[in-house]
Amino acid sequence: MRDNGPVTTRTAARAARLDQVCADAVGVARSAITEVDPSDIGDYLEAVAEGDRVVTHFFESHLAGYQGWRWAVTVTRVPRSRHVTVCETVLLPGPDALLAPGWVPWNERVQPGDLGVGDLMATAPDDDRLTPGYVLSDDPAVEEISWELGLGRPRVMSLEGRMDTAQRWYDGESGPEAPISTAAPRTARCGTCGFYLPLAGSMRRMFGVCGNLYAPDDARAVSADHGCGAHSEALQVGAEAPVEELPTVYDDSEVEQVAVSRGPGSVESSEPAEDYGHS
Repeated sequence: MRDNGPVTTRTAARAARLDQVCADAVGVARSAITEVDPSDIGDYLEAVAEGDRVVTHFFESHLAGYQGWRWAVTVTRVPRSRHVTVCETVLLPGPDALLAPGWVPWNERVQPGDLGVGDLMATAPDDDRLTPGYVLSDDPAVEEISWELGLGRPRVMSLEGRMDTAQRWYDGESGPEAPISTAAPRTARCGTCGFYLPLAGSMRRMFGVCGNLYAPDDARAVSADHGCGAHSEALQVGAEAPVEELPTVYDDSEVEQVAVSRGPGSVESSEPAEDYGHS
């Protein structure tokens, strides 16, 4: 015999045929909805074949708060029997049902600033932003400081965590595109400010902490090319050449002469002046 190669058998999925005996059992299906008032059951909608001799009947739902939902009653029968029995009764959403928003895990719902006083937010053991403390953080400056101080932290920020943090700071209110930074003089950058306290490690080249009491970013991490009007050299970086004051020019052609008559008791300019006070 010759090798005919592998032989595969394809079984076409056969659509379930609607069993007429089960489809006619509309009354049986309606009577199976017993946990609500009859007024909560609306008009009959349709029958759907679920399998051989298995049919689901759908009815409108008039329950308050369940707009667009439907009662679903599944019935079946044994072969060669015309006796229909009820399998289950459930309330299901229809195509136009009013549904609650999909559930989102808490760690995807939480936003920056949501953590309040007394709140606890656990960090996942497999958080990509952290790495075990016994693994080198690939930052020699951090390793040196940690070793000298004996911090012994269980986990430290990973390279990915530091990169995400740097990008978030740079794109936010601590970066060069913040409104307060764009409104400041171009030479008033934090990297040249005397109140700028550089960070340690690889972040030192890009970020530092503002130590100016009067600056809006005081005690916050800012990028070196961030800026504000409270720069330590603001008098120098914002100074401009003095503007020369032009002499005052009077145009006699625009002066209107008005004749004024002297009132009674007026003193002529040739007469001596009188003393002030009462006589």
